[in-house]
Amino acid sequence: MINRLLPGKHLAMKMGLGLTLFAASLAVNANTLQSKAYHTGEPIPRTMQMTGFVEMQYARTVTDMSFTDLQGKVVKLSDYHGKLLMLNLWATWCPPCLKEIPALQQVKANNAGNQVEIVSLSIDQNPENIPAFLKEHGIKNFGSLTDPTGKIEQIMPANVVPATYVFDGAGNLVGFMRGFLHWDDKGVQPYLDKLIAKYANKTSAKS
Repeated sequence: MINRLLPGKHLAMKMGLGLTLFAASLAVNANTLQSKAYHTGEPIPRTMQMTGFVEMQYARTVTDMSFTDLQGKVVKLSDYHGKLLMLNLWATWCPPCLKEIPALQQVKANNAGNQVEIVSLSIDQNPENIPAFLKEHGIKNFGSLTDPTGKIEQIMPANVVPATYVFDGAGNLVGFMRGFLHWDDKGVQPYLDKLIAKYANKTSAKS
């Protein structure tokens, strides 16, 4: 897990501190996450590998935002409504992010027919360098949205990468994972299946 304090300066952080910073960031961004959409009910029992994932007690409405993919196409978060959305924040300067990519690609392939979208969002300030970076590391068929101006900070903190934020089918934020995850661990898919079953079919803020 890498903490972005200043561009080009990285600091490894423990999960406890990361969650503290997340809470502080939510307080700062209270204007965009102040609305409780609904109580999420009994939390899904976590597998050992998913112990770092936080399922929020209350789903939170968020502002719809648009980003640009590597081909220049504009994509909105609302484009993924009707499915569980897992938004994975990453950067080329983050070694753990690079390590996550192959496993994330496999999870995405394994869930091609399921109600889930696994979407990468780069917070690199120079996204034009991403294709060369991917080629250098032999990464093929990897799609990513880009956010060079840090728009995502308006609704959630991006000071730690990798990080994965989970939205229900109506676009409400329902959970997050701050830090590296072994996505290819056998305990991930069963938990993901339960997240999909619980949240993908949400159609409104309080459904």
